[in-house]
Amino acid sequence: MRVLRLPEDLRDELKAPLGTLYRCDGLECVKKMKEELRRATMVLAVGDITAFYLLEGSVTPDIIIVDHKTKRAPIHDHVKAGIHQPDYELVEVDNPAATLTQEFIDLIRERLESRRPTRIVVNGEEDLAALPVILYAPIGSAVVYGQPNEGSVLVRVTPEKKAHIDNLMKRMTVED
Repeated sequence: MRVLRLPEDLRDELKAPLGTLYRCDGLECVKKMKEELRRATMVLAVGDITAFYLLEGSVTPDIIIVDHKTKRAPIHDHVKAGIHQPDYELVEVDNPAATLTQEFIDLIRERLESRRPTRIVVNGEEDLAALPVILYAPIGSAVVYGQPNEGSVLVRVTPEKKAHIDNLMKRMTVED
């Protein structure tokens, strides 16, 4: 199976926010971005803490991608309970650290096209999931993910942003 691996020369580049960085915590960030999220075609959450606070702030993402970890440590039970929404279809996928497997990319694409509320639980790591989410999300969507120790990032999906992400993903190492 094809795997995209993050090369060393892209690591620093991907540490920079891909969209607007909201320097705040939890519900404060949700409040600051709420109007932007309200106007979005779809709202897509990458990360357990991000999904938890969006849901706590009465924002229901169309797709949630989580790995039950934050900063490589297990999330608290109340966070896990908070992101377990009965209206979401649960799908699990394997994806090792610093990679995007073809199975994971295909799953993201299929779920975005179907528009079914989905919680994708990644066995491994979801840190790079924002890339294919941005690439395959409809124009006008909002992708939200956490920026460690800084706040939350909101990416507005535009044709230019998709082209930028496509270029980044083409620079990843391809393994079979």
